[in-house]
Amino acid sequence: MDSYISVNVLLASILLAGCTAQSETKQEEASPAVPIIQLTKQDATLDRDYASNLEAVQNVEVRARAAGYLDRILVDEGKSVKKGQLLFQLNPAEYQVKVAEAQASLESATAQAQSTEVEMSRVKLLVDKNVISPSELKLARSKGETARAAIDQARAALAHARLLVSLTSIRAPFDGVINRIPFKQGSLIEAGALLTTISDLSEIYAYFNVSEKEYLAFIKKRKNPQKLTVQDVDLLLADDSAYPHKGRIETTETVFEGNSGTIAFRASFPNPDRLLRHGATGKVRLTTDVDDAVLVPQKAVFEVQDKNFVYVVDAGNKVRTRSFVPSSRVDQFYIVKSGLAPGDRIVYEGIQSLKDGMTIVPKPLPASALKTLYASAQ
Repeated sequence: MDSYISVNVLLASILLAGCTAQSETKQEEASPAVPIIQLTKQDATLDRDYASNLEAVQNVEVRARAAGYLDRILVDEGKSVKKGQLLFQLNPAEYQVKVAEAQASLESATAQAQSTEVEMSRVKLLVDKNVISPSELKLARSKGETARAAIDQARAALAHARLLVSLTSIRAPFDGVINRIPFKQGSLIEAGALLTTISDLSEIYAYFNVSEKEYLAFIKKRKNPQKLTVQDVDLLLADDSAYPHKGRIETTETVFEGNSGTIAFRASFPNPDRLLRHGATGKVRLTTDVDDAVLVPQKAVFEVQDKNFVYVVDAGNKVRTRSFVPSSRVDQFYIVKSGLAPGDRIVYEGIQSLKDGMTIVPKPLPASALKTLYASAQ
């Protein structure tokens, strides 16, 4: 009888141990393995990209200042030109006729003035001899003044006619590159017609807008460079490739745009190879050095009602939601302002499958992975 009871007790113990082991196995299977990271202070170099519009240092419309037939086009679209180089030639014949007419008018006015001088001398002699009254002399002098005024008028007309002739030769106002030429040789050109545009591509301006908050931060950084400094800026082209030459921020506008609350910055980039063109687009990248920053990867963060949360792992490997306030967001990282501190363990990936209070199996990222993770922000 005693042996029978001992066997039953033994069997019950075995069954209980099996159930306990099975329960523990199921509990382990129910706790997901999740990669986590431990927050630390980092000296980071962060990049912030801004959409920008590229403009030539000078981009000027070349317009005809006189009307006429387009006799010659001496340049081609996309070609480089030098300051003063002849670009277009209008037919000057009509204006050359006006020059000849103005020259003849000047000669006539000059001859008339000489005649009045002779007449005035004769009248003066007669007045001195009391042959005629002094009023005749006043009349002669008035005629002389009129003749001299006619000379001045004729000279002005001649200068204007010569100016019109010179305007038939359209020259480059500065070194640059010729853009589209809408007219063909032989076209009738009206005064003011757009012949082409010319761009000085030796240097390119990149205009980009920043928020008021970023503007204030930028100004403060320049006044206190020991904490945070803005270095030379980079440019990403439309295909996301890096432009090989660095630029510098030169100036800002003085007024914020009312609708967007932003202000425009201007950065200049050298363009020795003429790769950049007027009207192109790109991204200006500001590189910022931050000392002792606590960085939180963007993939570890979720938003609820405009607040930012992460899953913090406690000592018992339970995850708890915690909100934090970022000071800025740069690329794939948040810089923590408050709510998180160095030493906190947070879930790095897989936050979509977690719930508050859930137990996890933490898988800390190795030091090499952490180094790569933070290096991606540098």
